[in-house]
Parts: sequence; structure tokens; C-alpha cells
Amino acid sequence: MRFLGKQYMVELKGCNAKLLDDPEFIGTAMREAALKANATIVQQFFHQFSPFGVSGTIVIAESHINIHTWPEHAYAAIDMFTCSDTLIAENAIEYLKEALEAKECTTSMMNRGQID
Repeated sequence: MRFLGKQYMVELKGCNAKLLDDPEFIGTAMREAALKANATIVQQFFHQFSPFGVSGTIVIAESHINIHTWPEHAYAAIDMFTCSDTLIAENAIEYLKEALEAKECTTSMMNRGQID
């Protein structure tokens, strides 16, 4: 079977709450994760919520990487979609786990767009 892409869903628990509420740190970490995955960054946007939390998207030539943080729960949800065989999602996931000081990481992957 062939598919158009893969979607990775990552849950990081027990993260450093201060880091999860810092949009500058989140942006830097996400850009670094994209580069570690072999992705080509096209555009990016990060938003600080009130009273806390950050959401952000990095559009990559291979598709996108999104993050949503809940500092009050020490939790981050990350979605990564790729239609490339050269993107190494595991590198990005491992980097973000370490950067956000997560105590627990759960990852699932789903093939998307079956074409035969």
C-alpha cells in the first residue's frame, strides 16, 4: 500500500511549565526540532494565550508541525504531518521531549491518504 503522508501525534506530559508558557522558547524549540527532522521551514506563527499557553505552527515544505501547550497541566500536544520520505520525525520528537523536559512521551502515527 502507498500513502500520501504520515501524521505523528505526540503527547508530552510532566513538562517544565515555565517553558510551555514562553512563546519565544517554544518558537526556538520548534524551529530546531524541524531542522533536526531534516525539514525545510517555509513559515511560522506562534501565539501566546491569556492567562497562559502557547500555540504555534511551522509550515514546512514537507507539510507542517503544530504545538499546543497547557502549562497549568505541564502538557504539550504536538502534531507533525509529512508527505516526505526524508523527514525524520523521531529526531524532532526526541528533541522536543528533551527541550521541554518532559517526563513522559507518547507517540502514535497514522498513515494518511491511501492511494492504491
